Amino acid sequence: MDWIYTDKVRDHFQNPRNILDDDKTYSEDGKGYVGNAKCGDMMLVVIKVDKEKQIITECKWKTYGCASAIASTSALSVMVVGMSLEEAYRVKPQDIMNQLEGLPTHKIHCSVLGDKALRNAIDDFYSRNGMLTMSQKSDERTVCYCLNVTEGDIRKKVVEEGVKTFEDLQKHTKISTSCGNCEKEARTLFDEFLLLNNEDHHD
Repeated sequence: MDWIYTDKVRDHFQNPRNILDDDKTYSEDGKGYVGNAKCGDMMLVVIKVDKEKQIITECKWKTYGCASAIASTSALSVMVVGMSLEEAYRVKPQDIMNQLEGLPTHKIHCSVLGDKALRNAIDDFYSRNGMLTMSQKSDERTVCYCLNVTEGDIRKKVVEEGVKTFEDLQKHTKISTSCGNCEKEARTLFDEFLLLNNEDHHD
């Protein structure tokens, strides 16, 4: 059977970085957990934070999951060290896939476990320190929960970057390519922003 993954996926799967050896003794500043019933994967992400600078200094993880889940979370754990909490909170599945130079379409849903768990860990850090969480501060409505695509992301692609078809929007954001439950709403928003964009150009 041919290997369907990139060399970077292979590397992170065979040599995963930053695995959490013992979550009972690890002293984290934030902890996040998610489970994906669709494929049976479960993910735990813990972070240490420079509280003065609010920068992630360490990111470790543990998972029961497939090669994609392992590789994508390993890559994520390397990516976010040195990032501010706000910057790390905005990391999307597409960023992880770009880091891995792609994942098979049917495996994209596995890449969302790590970034969801990371956001939960960041929110946990804020809660532990008596601050509003990022989710509480955000006024961006999420449309695609599987791939963390917001209404603002759709607006930006259509209005600012000139995406003309829903298929192109999917290529850029992967929206509605996992469970598909958001496709109707996503298409409606896409059509609204496309109409708005066309009207602006005609003014």
